[in-house]
This record gives sequence, C-alpha cells and structure tokens, in this order.
Amino acid sequence: MTVQPYEIIAWNGSQIVMCTSKNAPKLRALSENPMVALTIDTEVHPPKILLIRGRAELDFVEGIPDEYLKATSTYEMTPEQRVVWEAEVRSLYHDGMVRIVVTPTWAKLIDFETTLPSAVEELVRQREERQRG
Repeated sequence: MTVQPYEIIAWNGSQIVMCTSKNAPKLRALSENPMVALTIDTEVHPPKILLIRGRAELDFVEGIPDEYLKATSTYEMTPEQRVVWEAEVRSLYHDGMVRIVVTPTWAKLIDFETTLPSAVEELVRQREERQRG
C-alpha cells in the first residue's frame, strides 16, 4: 500500500490511522486482502525506519475524520489560512473519507545506530571476522 502525500498518518496509541478518499484504488485491494506491511521513514540522518506488519480495517466516514484535522494542525498557516484550508478540504471530500485503521501484529525499528538491516548486520559481522583473522 502506498500512502500519498495528501493522505494523513496518525498514531492513536495502539493503531495507525490513515485517511484517504473514498475512491482510492487501494481500498479495493485492502478489501480483498487486509494484511499490510508499512514502512515509515523519518528522512533524517541517520535514518530511522519503522517496519510494521498488521491487519487493516476500512472505516467509511461522513465528513473529515478527527485524525485528519488533528494531524494537519501542525501545518504552518495563519488562523485565516487555516479556515480557508479546512473549507477546501471539506469541499474536496464532500462525500467523506475512509479511515484505514492498521492494528500492528509485528514491528521493528531500524535506527542505524543501535539496529541495522539484517543484511548490513551480517556484513558488519563478516568484516569483524576478517579483521580478527
């Protein structure tokens, strides 16, 4: 599943919630197979990558989900700009949105400081063996 830049990702303490349009092609795929794998990359250096596997549930809602509005509250804009922006969002998604709610069943953090991808860990181990031998 690919999350587009106009889609919002939020964490509610136990689930990942993504909001998308009701006509998104991924909804059909998720209806057929709700098992998902997500990769969240912080795009900082060193990178921090969160790998998650889980099950997605689709929640069709009228209006704009609270998670969507809350997650976008950090956007830099004046109060006046925020009013205009929210009106645009409400007019764009006038039929409502879909909350894709993912309950994780497995997760791994790769932070490139204390954890590395397994292939890189193997290379580090091999290098250490070469240096000893």
